[in-house]
Formats: sequence, structure tokens, C-alpha cells
Amino acid sequence: MSHPHPELSLPPALPDGALRVVALGGLGEVGRNMAVLEYGGRLLIIDCGVLFPEDHQPGVDLILPDFEYIADRMDDVDGIVLTHGHEDHIGAVPYLLRLRSDIPLIGSQLTLAFVEAKLKEHRITPLTHAVKEGDVEQIGAFSCEFVAVNHSIPDALAVAVTTGAGTVLHTGDFKMDQLPLDGRITDLRAFARLGERGVDLFMVDSTNAEVPGFVTPEREIGPVLDSVFATSARKIVVASFSSHVHRVQQVLDAAAAHDRKVALVGRSMIRNMGIAAELGYLRVPDGVLVDQKRMGDLRDDELVLMCTGSQGEPMAALSRIANGDHKVQVGIGDTVILASSLIPGNENSVYRVINGLTRLGARVVHGGNAKVHVSGHASAGELLYCYNILKPRNVMPVHGEVRHLVANGALAVKSGVPADRVVLAEDGVVVDLVDGKASVVGAVPCGYVFVDGSSVGGITEADLKDRRILGDEGFISIFAVISSTDGKVLGTPQIQARGVAEDDKVFEAILPDVVSALEEASRGGAVDPHQLQQVVRRVVGRWASNRLRRRPMIIPVVVEA
Repeated sequence: MSHPHPELSLPPALPDGALRVVALGGLGEVGRNMAVLEYGGRLLIIDCGVLFPEDHQPGVDLILPDFEYIADRMDDVDGIVLTHGHEDHIGAVPYLLRLRSDIPLIGSQLTLAFVEAKLKEHRITPLTHAVKEGDVEQIGAFSCEFVAVNHSIPDALAVAVTTGAGTVLHTGDFKMDQLPLDGRITDLRAFARLGERGVDLFMVDSTNAEVPGFVTPEREIGPVLDSVFATSARKIVVASFSSHVHRVQQVLDAAAAHDRKVALVGRSMIRNMGIAAELGYLRVPDGVLVDQKRMGDLRDDELVLMCTGSQGEPMAALSRIANGDHKVQVGIGDTVILASSLIPGNENSVYRVINGLTRLGARVVHGGNAKVHVSGHASAGELLYCYNILKPRNVMPVHGEVRHLVANGALAVKSGVPADRVVLAEDGVVVDLVDGKASVVGAVPCGYVFVDGSSVGGITEADLKDRRILGDEGFISIFAVISSTDGKVLGTPQIQARGVAEDDKVFEAILPDVVSALEEASRGGAVDPHQLQQVVRRVVGRWASNRLRRRPMIIPVVVEA
């Protein structure tokens, strides 16, 4: 896959004194966020996350940004700034550090702790530098000021990057909850100071740009959870992101109030909450948290399970519970709470899990029938506040699907940003800030890089197409032997089918056509087995399409004897 804008050519050389911005992920999708800033021949990376696969990408575990653009320039990278600890912002760091392991990682205490735990599993010891809001750090050619922002994970930071070309403010993911659980609000005073100094390019979170008004405060979730706990007679299962410290805190508090014990289920959930508790970001009430090995010692009405799988991920704990292949079983009287919002593209997977749990008899509480989650992203009203406070000279919406980016750009124009100063870009599109004006100057190849087991980048779109055909249309193999002397078919060709509803006997009708086509091709001078296999593929494919109304994968094997 190349870049999504074939009308754009490769960018020209970066002019002296200019700043270049290339998003290698996160523009046109919700996930794999990664932006590369270039100034004076040096590079600064902001975030490096993963995208989770959808139904049409069978067998894929993760999707990475395409590092090809910077692969031969790793020595030019001054650092990687990580805005917060969600997987779609840090999950690809181990794969990038395989190219150069000593790139400094800069982020908040909790963000770096999550990254370090992840890198330990990859046997990488990183070079890290912890920062906090208010800090100003010179990272090679880039002066970086860090600003507190509120999000659905503690310790999130925006970063203002200043070079000779001007100042770029990248929000990361943020919202403007005025009553956050940890008391840490988005620092609009710092935004105002930056606005007074001048923000030349505002790279701003777009996920909720289509949503009017303001995000509901996180504190309003607590009473809803409390009410659900009060009306639950048997065990409660709560599914959330494994890094959603605030939601786990509310579950722990509700459990303590209703004399229940909480067991964490899932490796990433146990790891992340252990880190959060150790660093003081998670307050665990005395005696509430128990090891999952002790679940059997507790009555159902004493137990709360906190697990992963709120997005319907097939291998996560909740999906396995819904499928009945997890040691945790749910049934009549149990309550399952999906305490997260739907990421676009995951709807079918989530509804499949909800239906599976409902079929087992559980009561399923989710965002569609109760206020059990609030978004971590600023809605339209909050974005307008930011535009009015900052008065940016140029705006580049980031983090979102195309519709989110367009909606965010429209908000910028409404707030007074000139339309020609709003840059709508997708992954791989190159944006240069020259003499205070941001504009698209080209595009670079920027495809999906698939992680499939231990394979990174080995799976292509063609492979996925084959998998989809196998899954949807089935598989037919044909084995034939031809004489090397006269080209006659020896014996009867053998056909086997998988994933096709019809009985194997139905394929006997095509065998005479296969034989005559092979012998005719041989008489015409076709002796290359590959040519003969293509003949078989065409004959069987045409027959399957006309007779079965299917387009299965066809694997012919023709050998000489």
C-alpha cells in the first residue's frame, strides 16, 4: 500500500528554517498515532502507537505505523515524546526501538512506567527521561514545553515544540473535564500563555469533534456504577481498557462500598494496575483487592472481576467469557458492565460479545443503556474554547477518522482561523511550516504494517485477501497427473473442498472438463506445469462461479509422470 493521495508527489527538500510534519499514523483512523517533526536535519517523534485490527483483517494481532520514511534516518532522531500511556500512543515503541534502541523516550512518570514494562517483555532496556507539566526540555534541535491535559488516563501531557520555524502545540488526547477524579485539569492558563506567545501550528485531537457541547464529567460515572452494584445479586464483571486507571478506581470504590472483593483478570490489567498502585495513581481500599486464584473462595455476591475486552477483542478475557472458553463463567443473575466507549470499527465485535453474554443469561450494562463511561476526548464546545484561547495561526486536526478531521477543521474555521490555514492531512501527507504558513507539499509511502504472531510486516494486503476468501468462500484443491510423453491425463484428477456447503460428489461433474482442458493445452504446446495449473484454475473457477455462485480459493497441482 502506498500513500492514500496518489495525486501528491514526493515532497521537495525542506527549505532552510522550515519545519516539516509527517504523520505516519492516526490521521484517517483512530489508532497507531505517530507524528514526525523535522527541523534542521533533525527529527522528533511524537507518540508511536498501534491500531487494533478489524474483522476484515483476519489473523492480524496489531497494526503498526510504517517506519519506512525514517528507517534510514534513525541516527537523526533526537527523541520520542510520548503524550500518555494508551496503547494507540505507545504500543509500537518496542518495534521502533528495534531499529535503534537508544533513542531517548520522554514522557510522564506513569507513561514511562507503562512503556518500560512493555519493553521488558521485548527484552529492551530503554533510555528514558521523565518530565512533568511545566517542564521545558531541550531535546536536540527541539525545545519542548509540557502542559498538563486531562484524559481517561492519569499523567497525560500536551507538548509545545519550538524551533526557529515557530511553535507547534500537539495536544495528544485530551478533554476539559472540570471535575476530574485526580483533580488534574487541562491547564488552560498554560494554553493562554502559549497563545500570547504565538502558536504557529495547532495539532489538535479530533475524535469527538462531531459531538456537540461538552464531555460529561468523570465523577458522574461513580453514582451509576454504585447503582448497578446495588442492584446486582450475583457476581459482577467489569470490562475496561487495561490502562484506564480512573475507571478501575471507581470500580474499587464501588466494591468497597458494597462489601465486595475485586480480582483483576488479564495480564495487561494486572501489570498496569500494579504499576499505577505502586506509583500512587491508584488508591486501593484495604482488603478489597484479591488474587484471582482466590475467586473460588468467595460467594458470587461478594465478587467483582475487572477484566479486559471492552472492545470485543477475540483473545481478551471478556470475549472468551462470552464464548464459554474462560475459567470465569457467567450465567443468570450475573451482571457484566462494559465500561468504555466504542472505538469506531469495533461495533460488530462488541455487539457479538454483548449478545453472547446475554444468551448466557447475564445482565449486560453498556454505554447504550446506562452512563457507565464518558469519553476521554474533547467535544466540539471544548475544542472551540481552545481555538479561542490559543488563536493559532495554522491548524492541523489529528487523531481521528476523516470525518472527525473534517469536523474539527470546520470548528477551527468557525472560530476565525482562515480556511486556507486549516490543513486536512491523512497518513503520509507531508506538511511544511514555512514563514508562518502551513501547507501540504507532498506525500510519502505510508502503509499498514501488520503484526501476525512473530511476523512483523510479512503479511500483505494480498495475504489478507486470501484469508478473507478462505473464510468467506472456501477452498478447492485439484490434483492431476499428466504423461510427460503424450500429455494425456493419467487416472482421474482428485478434488477436495473445504468450507464449501456442497457435498464432494458435486465436483465430479467438472472432472471431464478438467481432463479435456489439460489435454487440449498439452496438444497446443503447454508443457510448463504452471501454465497447466492456470488452465485448471480457470476451468474450475468458471464452473464454481456459474454452478455454486461462489468464488473459492482454488489451488491446482499438476505434475508430470
